[in-house]
Amino acid sequence: MYVKKKLYLCARFEKRSIMGNILKGKRGIIFGALDERSLAWHVALRCVSEGARIVLTNTESAITLGTIAELSEAHGLPLIACDATKPEEISALFTRAKELLGGQIDFILHAVAQSTNLRRHRSYDDVSYSYFQQTLDVSALSLHKILQTAMKTDAISEGGSVVALSYIASERYFYGYNDMSDAKAMLESIARQMGGLYGRKKGVRVNIVSQSPTPTKAGSSWKELEFFYRYSDHLSPLGNADADDCADTCVALFSDLMRKVTMQTIYCDGGFGRTILTPELMEDYRRIEN
Repeated sequence: MYVKKKLYLCARFEKRSIMGNILKGKRGIIFGALDERSLAWHVALRCVSEGARIVLTNTESAITLGTIAELSEAHGLPLIACDATKPEEISALFTRAKELLGGQIDFILHAVAQSTNLRRHRSYDDVSYSYFQQTLDVSALSLHKILQTAMKTDAISEGGSVVALSYIASERYFYGYNDMSDAKAMLESIARQMGGLYGRKKGVRVNIVSQSPTPTKAGSSWKELEFFYRYSDHLSPLGNADADDCADTCVALFSDLMRKVTMQTIYCDGGFGRTILTPELMEDYRRIEN
């Protein structure tokens, strides 16, 4: 069982940083950045601003279709193609990333999700099962494959941190979110199961960030997003969390400040997930009834 204790020192401000370079000296891999709307894109930028050295990765087709190569070039970040559903490619990614970064990986962001059923507006009671299986493989099982491969290859350092992005539809009925709800539920279960195993083995933390609806390219596949974005912002006590809020939450979880937090779902959603009714919403319904 992992019982090793360390002393954690506060990093000092050495450049523009909202947290004080709390990732200085750490090495990370960011899965899933596609373009400037991507949550992973914002997380990558925040990691760099907090002193981390990172490798960007996505599938070859995503690299071709997106603008992640521009992010790589602009900030001098290595970009490695990897299909997160294929363990052999994940293993090769870890090997190359450790070579480029000069050591084991300290943190990983999993921001990988895709649903062809959702993109093609297939209703939940009329899904294509082949698409359904793809949704689960890409959006959930990929996290298991990343973690299992990391354990077998000893890719992550002691006390490292893995964060995956989810959404509250994993635990509540959301009309129109389709098979992605099931994938996010599975993703969160995998984080708990693997977090328990990896924590005992090597002190590695595995957590989930459940984000507000955010107008990413993937999120735009949900045809109800625009309406629900306004609804969520209206209902949330703090309003919707944006991509930079998500990035700050991920960076905190990557850092040593959260070294005893694991197997948790952190809700970066302005309080939406714990709010049922507000005075404004009551007034709206009164107007409808009258």
